Amino acid sequence: MVLQKNLNPGYYRDNERLEEESTMSNSTLGLDDRLQQYVLDVSLQEPEACARLREQTLAMPDANMISSPEQVQLLKLLFKMLGARNGLEIGTFTGYTSLRLTMAMPGLRMTCCDLSEEYTAIAREHWRAANVDDRIDLQLGPAQQTLDRLIDEGFEGAYDFAYIDADKAGYRSYVESCLALVRNGGLITLDNVLWGGSVADPEDNSEDTVALRELNLWLHQRAPGRFDLSLVPIGDGLTILRKYY
Repeated sequence: MVLQKNLNPGYYRDNERLEEESTMSNSTLGLDDRLQQYVLDVSLQEPEACARLREQTLAMPDANMISSPEQVQLLKLLFKMLGARNGLEIGTFTGYTSLRLTMAMPGLRMTCCDLSEEYTAIAREHWRAANVDDRIDLQLGPAQQTLDRLIDEGFEGAYDFAYIDADKAGYRSYVESCLALVRNGGLITLDNVLWGGSVADPEDNSEDTVALRELNLWLHQRAPGRFDLSLVPIGDGLTILRKYY
C-alpha cells in the first residue's frame, strides 16, 4: 500500500452489510426542503462528475446512505486546509465522498474500506471516468480487519484524516484505530452522529441509536487532553476530532 509523504509537520459489521435505518438523513437535519435547496443553490460547488454519481445514487433504494453534498463540501474544505496527502475512508458506498475529495485535491491518495462489491463497483466506474482511480486503494473486506492490518504493517500516523461512515456499532473501535493511524494534528470525522435526531429521544433504545448515544458521550468524556472535538449539526450530524497525540 503506497502512501505519499506528508508535507505537513509532524457500515459495515465484520460479517454483514447493514441496512441503514430510515432515520438516516442525506440532507441537513432541521432544514425544510426550501431552505435546504437554498443552501445548495448559494454554496454548493460540485463537479459534474460528482453530480452524476449523486443523482445515480439518489435513485437507488439505499439512497439515504450517501453523505449530504454540503457536508462533503465542508470535509473538502477542512482537508484542504490540512494540506492532506493521505486519507482514510471507512464506509465507501458508491464512492461519492472519495470522488469529490480526490477530484478537489490532485495530490490526495485515499484508502477506502468497504464490504460491498455491488456498491463499490459503481464507485470504481465513476472513479475511472474521472481519472482518479489510480489514487484510490479500495480494500474490500471487514473494515476493522483492514485497520488492524494497516497498524500491524506500520502505518501509524501515516494518514492526515479519516472519515467514518459505516456500521454505527463499530464506530468506537474505528475511532480507536484511527487515533493510531491518523497523524498528530490530523482530523477524524464521523457521520450520522445525530441519527435523524434519535440520539436525543429517550424513548428510542434501538441498537444503532444506543451505540451512537454512548459514542457521543464517550468522545465528550475522552476529549480533554487527547483531541479537540466539535459536533456540527450539518447533514445527519458530523463530529470532527483534531488529534493532539
